[in-house]
Amino acid sequence: MKKFKIQQSPFIVPTTDGKLIEEHWGKSTQNSNISIAHMVAPSNWSEPHQTPEFDEFTLIISGKKQFEIDGETVILEKGQSIMIEKGARVRYSNPFPKECVYVSICLPAFSMELVNREQEGVD
Repeated sequence: MKKFKIQQSPFIVPTTDGKLIEEHWGKSTQNSNISIAHMVAPSNWSEPHQTPEFDEFTLIISGKKQFEIDGETVILEKGQSIMIEKGARVRYSNPFPKECVYVSICLPAFSMELVNREQEGVD
């Protein structure tokens, strides 16, 4: 019996904001311990603040991504990564003219039940 699995067809998470989310491992593969996703955030993309119940690691492949973490703004570029601990209030965005390609890893796996996303327009 093989002790490895190769993911060749990630789950495309449906979105309405133009962001591409390809979940390679996570809830879609019956793994609640970790999620690994390839993401593409278009120019001028953003999502509401959230206070996740998981740690999130982000590695920027190309472009830039903005993070608002507990009131502090951080901008990452190609080759940089960040770890945001669970319980931090965070807002992700790409206010830049080029798309941002990145990899996101969540421990435990990302789920809508654990993300605690705020309503739009609420600070």
